[in-house]
Amino acid sequence: MSTDTSTSKNIAFLGTGNMNGAILRGVLSAGFPAESVRATTNSRESAAALAEETGLTVLAASEDEEANRKLAEWADVVVLGVKPKGIVDLCREIAPAVDEDTVVVSVAAGVTIAMMEKALPDAAIVRCMPNTPSTLQMGVLSLSENSKTSETQVSAVASILGAAGEVVRIPEEKINALIAVSGSGPAYAFYLAEAMADTGAQLGLDEDLAKKLAALTVRGAGAMLGANHDAAALRKAVTSPGGTTDKAITSFDDAGMREAIAAGQRAASERAAAMEKELSEGE
Repeated sequence: MSTDTSTSKNIAFLGTGNMNGAILRGVLSAGFPAESVRATTNSRESAAALAEETGLTVLAASEDEEANRKLAEWADVVVLGVKPKGIVDLCREIAPAVDEDTVVVSVAAGVTIAMMEKALPDAAIVRCMPNTPSTLQMGVLSLSENSKTSETQVSAVASILGAAGEVVRIPEEKINALIAVSGSGPAYAFYLAEAMADTGAQLGLDEDLAKKLAALTVRGAGAMLGANHDAAALRKAVTSPGGTTDKAITSFDDAGMREAIAAGQRAASERAAAMEKELSEGE
């Protein structure tokens, strides 16, 4: 899905932590007009800093207890970016200001649409699961909507989220599987680079050089995958039978690396489901 900066939608970011802050900055970098974007932060100091950095209207919730509600009333798209345990309370807080033309977007892990609907029973709601490369506008951001969200609203949200990376629309029940691949996935790449660097140092390379080589190699491989999503084909193209890479891949297979990766991804997916249950039971 592409980013359409011609949208006339007003966008409010309630909370500007890592993910919401990344999407906000992506929106501005993509050319969305600053007058159509507003935000809240918790403290007066953080509000002043963000306003100075971006030129936006930023309200401090600690100074104005109506800050979140005011921006929800002003906006067409409201993006919730507080910690997961605070999402439903924030939904309750803004409920009086949300009407049928407002779409509420959550980027919090573990908070289901059903949980938000308890506080916003008549609202259009979108659940998004981003990943950390969103901070570089290179993320993957899922989009799952409830039955009250129109296609026009879906398109508007996709344009906003698209400023931080690639948007994929999936049914909500697939989110935990997506978390196992892209949500937690950047850490797998970092883990691989960490292991590569450690072994490089053990083999005699300078430690800093080993870290640099591993990081640049993972970055370059990622760029190749960006142009061609077929990882298996790319791997086979650089694996000559009997060569050094072939020996390495065979060793990985013999050690059960594929099975270990699969087990880790299943564990991530199961933990995501458990988080949903824990947060739901806490309501």
